[in-house]
Amino acid sequence: MNSFDLTPRQIVAELDKHIVGQNGAKRAVAVALRNRWRREQLSPEQRAAISPKNILMIGPTGVGKTEIARRLANIAGAPLLKIEATKFTEVGYVGRDVDAIARDLVEVAIRMVEREKLDEMKPRAQSNVRERLLDLLAPMPQSSQAPNPFAAGFPNLFGQSAPTENERAMRDTSTRLRDKMAAKLDAGDLENAEVELEVEEKRPQNGFLFGPGFEEMSVEMQQALGPMMGGNRKKRRVKISDARAVLEAQEGDKLLDRDAIASEAIERAQNRGIVFLDEIDKIAGRSEGGNPNVSREGVQRDLLPLVEGSTVNTKYGPVKTDHVLFIAAGAFSLSKPSDLIPELQGRFPVRVELEPLNENDLKRILTEPQDSLLRQYVALLSADGVDLQWGDDATNEIARLAAQVNSEGENIGARRLHTLLEQVLGDLAFEAPESARGVVKIDSLAVRARLSHLVSDDDLSRLML
Repeated sequence: MNSFDLTPRQIVAELDKHIVGQNGAKRAVAVALRNRWRREQLSPEQRAAISPKNILMIGPTGVGKTEIARRLANIAGAPLLKIEATKFTEVGYVGRDVDAIARDLVEVAIRMVEREKLDEMKPRAQSNVRERLLDLLAPMPQSSQAPNPFAAGFPNLFGQSAPTENERAMRDTSTRLRDKMAAKLDAGDLENAEVELEVEEKRPQNGFLFGPGFEEMSVEMQQALGPMMGGNRKKRRVKISDARAVLEAQEGDKLLDRDAIASEAIERAQNRGIVFLDEIDKIAGRSEGGNPNVSREGVQRDLLPLVEGSTVNTKYGPVKTDHVLFIAAGAFSLSKPSDLIPELQGRFPVRVELEPLNENDLKRILTEPQDSLLRQYVALLSADGVDLQWGDDATNEIARLAAQVNSEGENIGARRLHTLLEQVLGDLAFEAPESARGVVKIDSLAVRARLSHLVSDDDLSRLML
């Protein structure tokens, strides 16, 4: 769903379908997205002067920071890159440099625009696929006369001679056969018939040619050497039902204008791009003399120009990050936001704190979202013929035990629910394919039978992640 022009209230309503609570973070993200739309309604001079208000989300693990970013990608209508700050190292050390963020964002935009263009051209590609399948099933006879190279420029002077009687008869027969095949193909009667296709088998590219830190140079070199390093074209016999996907990909690729796609993707990345920078608390801290480790402050200083706005060269052209929205997130359990360098702190003016999840929040997470955990388990087990019926008392018990384990051990938020549900439903999931169980009811007694002794005996190790 393209919701680039949704109002903040509508964006929050969409997020509410998947994420419980955390209204402050939802509102901040919704306003930031709406501001992207507002900026595009202004004159070019005004747009250039307005920079995005980057967001810093602070909260413990398992409360929804990453989930907000993941759902945001589905409703933003803009290229979104989620990446961890710990992947990068200071310039001069072996590892990825921060400019890779801009390059990766452009790659996301390229894939997004490609999908949109392929969807637009799908009818044309499908029409071309139909003709190619007919060429494979009922090829038209080739003329026995050698083509005249001058006929194209001077058809009146160097025209081809008339076909022979035998050639006309063969063409009429082939045309009738092709019409019959076309009718069967359109009716779906030939889906199991086999045809011979020529496909390109690309060799996997393992690693980079020049090692870590030179990803862009490696990618460009691999592309330049593609014809020599690429795979061979091989013929394979496949069913028509499988051949359609292969041929549609080939035909769609022929219809794409790569230069236009690159231009649109760069524009979209520059003006609508969103970068979700996770685990930023892991690089918080100031450098002290004698530290042999890679400087966390150095990574922050390398990030600063990118967040402030700079130009990064990519294989598709230069990309400006002046209007890219950065959303940083971290638990800050061993550090605090003030441990970031002041310059970087100032580039994240909007700060929101996500609250820890209580028992009621955990209960709502189990039941309210469209794709809640319980709905996922019900759908999965239904594939084996199991009608899983989960009682409200069982939901209350799972939420109570999850809150208890989180309070007595390491608090991992909603991720604790995954562990508890696997404990409760593990045996059922294992035995379901071999035994037709039909209706299976889970109540609070069944939950306690599987979990209460672990909690009451303080044996929490099996529930820890």
